Amino acid sequence: MPFQKVQPEKLSTSVVRQIEMLILQGILRPGERLPAERDLAERLGVSRPSLRDAVAELQEQGLLVSRAGSGIFVAEVLGNAFSPALTRLFASHEEAMFDYLSFRRDIEGLAAERAARLGSESDLKVIQAIFDKMVEAHKRGKSEDEARLDAEFHMAIIEASHNVVMLHMLRSMFDLLRQGVFYNRKIMFHQRTTREAILDQHRAINAALQERDPAGARAAVSDHLSYVEQCLADQEKAERNEAIARQRLEHEAGRS
Repeated sequence: MPFQKVQPEKLSTSVVRQIEMLILQGILRPGERLPAERDLAERLGVSRPSLRDAVAELQEQGLLVSRAGSGIFVAEVLGNAFSPALTRLFASHEEAMFDYLSFRRDIEGLAAERAARLGSESDLKVIQAIFDKMVEAHKRGKSEDEARLDAEFHMAIIEASHNVVMLHMLRSMFDLLRQGVFYNRKIMFHQRTTREAILDQHRAINAALQERDPAGARAAVSDHLSYVEQCLADQEKAERNEAIARQRLEHEAGRS
């Protein structure tokens, strides 16, 4: 018969499994510091030697890193999604930016649809809270805060979709966006009219999610990212036109 005696699981193994799951689910984020050893051992209900064994195993896996004098941190695993060479290519070719937006439109539309169907009440409260902060930042003219909250809003929707592969893939994509690889979010908040439109689009996304309208949420995300794509295309065209106009101006000045 194919049965074997059940072996009791070591406490350190249970700790490893719990921390692995917290990282997988995106609750513990890259770069996040774990509580001090004594505090964490008390929270987990294990001895400090058992916790040390678990941390050592997670460090061997590359999920945790130790920083002298600072503590234990979740490893920066997101950067592994794209090689440095590919990241440089993304940054130097405008085609990548529009492919990126097209990809986001498809994947985030699906995430919003899932979030409207599968997100918990707590998920929707988080999304609502971030949107409320966006409104406040908009009223105060804090465009940098507004841009940061924009990213947090979209990530909260992805988290509410409860698909761990989608979560980690898009966190990696958003990390490149944060670095300005695809485009600088501040450009999107340069003009008041653009900021008003973007806020209204996020209001529509949030309303569909709060109403648990999957089709409406997906359509609102698609409309928003199509608008972003058009704004960036217009910005690029304006910059090209300005370069041509400058050449004409210099040419005219040289003729006089």
